[in-house]
Amino acid sequence: MKVTKSEFVISAVGASQYPEDALPEIALAGRSNVGKSSLINKMINRKNLARTSSTPGKTQQLNYYRINDELYLVDFPGYGFAKVSKTQRQAWGAMIEGYLLDRDPLKLLLLIVDLRHPPSKDDMIMYDWISHYDLPVCVVATKADKIPRSRWAKQIKQMKECLSLRIDHPMVLFSSETGLGKDELWGIIKAHTKTTIEDDESSYEDSLESSPESAPEL
Repeated sequence: MKVTKSEFVISAVGASQYPEDALPEIALAGRSNVGKSSLINKMINRKNLARTSSTPGKTQQLNYYRINDELYLVDFPGYGFAKVSKTQRQAWGAMIEGYLLDRDPLKLLLLIVDLRHPPSKDDMIMYDWISHYDLPVCVVATKADKIPRSRWAKQIKQMKECLSLRIDHPMVLFSSETGLGKDELWGIIKAHTKTTIEDDESSYEDSLESSPESAPEL
């Protein structure tokens, strides 16, 4: 995808704050510190539109990023971080469940997992929930560059077995360092959104950053 415009729009805490322009939405869910912000930045060829943080669990809203005025990437709060209170986790869970079940513009959920490790209990619960409601999902295994290529097949097999991954749910290997999986993931997103986005013929120069505002630190 050729990204010519990307901007942070809002950190929404409820349905009343969600955009009303009906653009397709692609949601990203995963445990804290799994690399969702780095994935977003790599996908749009920006260095820090989505802020990364050394404090996992800091994202407490749904962060909306508008891409080419054609679709949104919607970053969920990370799950599974122990320092977040039970009450806060329950509130986040209710917000996310309501969004996933009731949000008409939602076209695809990206479930982000860390290729280096087996899926966590929360990853498996999330995937089971997604499958139960038959939501469109793509599993994205990040940090592929952190392990030798010779281990990829073993880790992928482990991921698929632990999740009981359905054959109709794709899995994409991804690296925010090398760009591995970027084009494949945009292709999947394009198929679900039916947008007219062009293929990326050249990188979106970081110097062309035009966003008037960046999202709060995650």
